[in-house]
Amino acid sequence: MTVVGRFAPSPTGPLHAGSLVAALASWLDVRALGGERGRWLVRIEDVDRPRCPPGMDQVVLGQLAACGLHADDVPLWQSGRDAAYVSSLQQLVDAEAAYPCACTRADIDRALAARGVVHQRFGERVYPGTCRPEHGGLSGRSARAWRLRVPPGVVPWHDRRLGPQHQDVAAEVGDFVLRRADGLWAYQLAVVVDDAQQGITHVVRGEDLADNTARQVVLQHALGLLTPVYLHTPLVLAADGHKLSKQNGAAPLDLADPVRALQAAGHVLGLPALNADTPAAWLAQAVPAWAGIIQALSTRSDAP
Repeated sequence: MTVVGRFAPSPTGPLHAGSLVAALASWLDVRALGGERGRWLVRIEDVDRPRCPPGMDQVVLGQLAACGLHADDVPLWQSGRDAAYVSSLQQLVDAEAAYPCACTRADIDRALAARGVVHQRFGERVYPGTCRPEHGGLSGRSARAWRLRVPPGVVPWHDRRLGPQHQDVAAEVGDFVLRRADGLWAYQLAVVVDDAQQGITHVVRGEDLADNTARQVVLQHALGLLTPVYLHTPLVLAADGHKLSKQNGAAPLDLADPVRALQAAGHVLGLPALNADTPAAWLAQAVPAWAGIIQALSTRSDAP
């Protein structure tokens, strides 16, 4: 099997230190597992177009190039993928696995409150199924979004670093959105469809996205798609202890010395200090070091 991995940045701003950790880990993983036959791809996740400043995608690609991280094929832009998402949504609708929803967040909060559930800030707003056809559907209201009908039961999956994982998506998330009220495609649908289209076999990304994985497994099953192998990397934290992100003012990568930036990202991933003068030389040393790390992970007692 050819190992195919990807880095999928959202070009809402320049890459920061946390972004480089994910990019580096995914690149190293393909090179360590797949050798010369492995393929590392870049996907520009600009599906939320209003939040992506013009030209920022090129800034991101330039940052990756400065670090020696070159894709093995031309990047894929989500903004040009509408037809694929429409087709996948229609497949789900035809299978009665998706339905239109008229609910606003306020509607959902009222429905939850009627059940004695108060939405907690930063907590999951579990959709109560108000617009499911068996519950009356739209009831004369206009559709605002489309949701996946999530089957009951626990969804198990395995992470190469975190070990066995599981989530009852129906109980902890509910029927989640596939197409938003503003007409934009939801992250879950776009990422699942694009991973399948690009033939992704190994997903390596930040640990903050681990909570999304069970939802994506449910959607993969609904669309008849294969589930990739997952590995979620440690996060780079800001001074307040939260994940370093553009939302909390993460500084753009300082690439005056790309090797130093790679060293910092490698340290987060558990790589040893490497002595190299160029990104290419540093990466060449990092590949066998990463191979040793993933070999150790694969022999853990909780691996399947």
